[in-house]
Amino acid sequence: MTKRSTRGGASVADALLALVLAAGAIWFAWMLPGQRALDPLGVALLVGGAIPLAWRRARPGTVLVATFVLTVPYHSREYLHESAAVLALVALGTVAAYIRREEAIALTFAVLFVVIVAMSHGGRDEPTWRDRCGMVGWVIAAVVAGQAWRSHRAYVCAIIDRAERAERTRDEVARRRVAEERLRIARDLHDLLAHSITLIGVQAGVAAHLAAQEPPAERAVMVGALDTIAETCRDARHELRATLSVLRDAEEAASYEAVPGLAGFDGLVPLAGAARSAGIEVVLTGHQGPPPAPEVGVAVYRIVQEALTNAVKHAQARSVWIELSVVDAELRLTVRDDGRGIASEPDVGHGTGPEVGRGTEVAAGHEARKEAGFGIVGMAERARSVGGTLVAGPGPEGGFRVEAVLPMSERAGAG
Repeated sequence: MTKRSTRGGASVADALLALVLAAGAIWFAWMLPGQRALDPLGVALLVGGAIPLAWRRARPGTVLVATFVLTVPYHSREYLHESAAVLALVALGTVAAYIRREEAIALTFAVLFVVIVAMSHGGRDEPTWRDRCGMVGWVIAAVVAGQAWRSHRAYVCAIIDRAERAERTRDEVARRRVAEERLRIARDLHDLLAHSITLIGVQAGVAAHLAAQEPPAERAVMVGALDTIAETCRDARHELRATLSVLRDAEEAASYEAVPGLAGFDGLVPLAGAARSAGIEVVLTGHQGPPPAPEVGVAVYRIVQEALTNAVKHAQARSVWIELSVVDAELRLTVRDDGRGIASEPDVGHGTGPEVGRGTEVAAGHEARKEAGFGIVGMAERARSVGGTLVAGPGPEGGFRVEAVLPMSERAGAG
C-alpha cells in the first residue's frame, strides 16, 4: 500500500520515483549528449520536468500538462530528447491508468498530434520518419501500459470485493443458522414442555380431587392418573434429552430416530392416547398411510402436539378430530375441536365472587391466550420450515381449527 503524506498530496513512492527519473535523465543526457551538450540550464529543466511526477497519482491530469510544458524549453534547446521524453511518457501512462478506454484513445490522438507538430517545427533538423514512428510507438505503448495497469487494478479490486462479500455472506449465513437453530430448539422445548406439563397438570388435578374424598374414591382411576403422570414424565425426559443433544454435538443434531415414531405417523397414536387420558375424546383418522419424510413427520407430530395442548389447556374442548390425507404428493392435516376457541373471552366467574377474583381470572385468561398465540406462531413456523403452510382460527361450526398443507418430502430451501 502506498504511504501518502499527511496533506494527501505526494506519496513517498512517487517522490522517490521522481527523484530516480530526474537522476537517470540527467545521467543519460550527460553521457549521451544530443545536438547540444547538457549544461546547468538543461539540468534545471530536467529537474523541473521531473518534480511534478511526485504528485502523478494525486493529480494525474495536472502533472501531465505541467510535465509537457516544463520540458518544451528543454526540447527547443536541442538537448537529448529521449531524457525528457521518459518523464512525459511516465506522466502520460499515469493519466491513462485513471481514465476509460474511450478517453484513453482520444488522449492518444491528441498527444500524437501535439508531438508530431512539435517535432516538425521545434528543431533545426527535420526529424525522419523513423523518429516520428518511434515516438508514435512510445506514446501508444505508454497509453496501453496505463490501461493495462487500470485493468489489473480493477481486477484486483474485484477479487478483494468478492472475497469481502463472500466473508460477509458466510458470517450472515452462520448467524442465520444460529438463529434458526435457536428458534428450532425454542419451538421443541415449548411444544414438549407445554404438552407434557398440561397433561401432568390435568392428571394431577384428577388424582388430587379423588384423594381428597373420604374415603378415597375410584382408586383405580387415581392410580391410572398417577401412572399417566409417570409415563408422561418419562416421555418428556426422553424427548428433552433428544432435543438438547444438539447443544452438545452439532453432528448428533438430535436425530429424529432418538424418539421412536416421531418422524412418522406412529407417534400420533400415543399423543391421542395421552389426550384421552386427560378426559378428551380424540378421533384420529388417516394415519395408516405412507409415512412422509422425517422432517415433515416431525412437523406433523409437533403441530398435532401443540393443537392438542391448546385444546386441553385453553379451549376446554370435549372432542378433538385429527384428520390426515395425501393429495397430489401433499399431506393435508386438520385438527379441530368443539371448544370455546382460543380467541374467545375467558370464563370470568359469571358474576360470582369479589371483583378482585374477577380481575385475576381476566388476567389469567389473557395470559392463556397469549401463550396459545405463541403456540400458533410455532405451528406456522414448523409448517414453513418444511415448505408448507398453516392456517389456524375459529372453525365454521364453532371450536378451533388448524389446517396445514405440507409436502410429503421436505422442499429444497425450505425454512
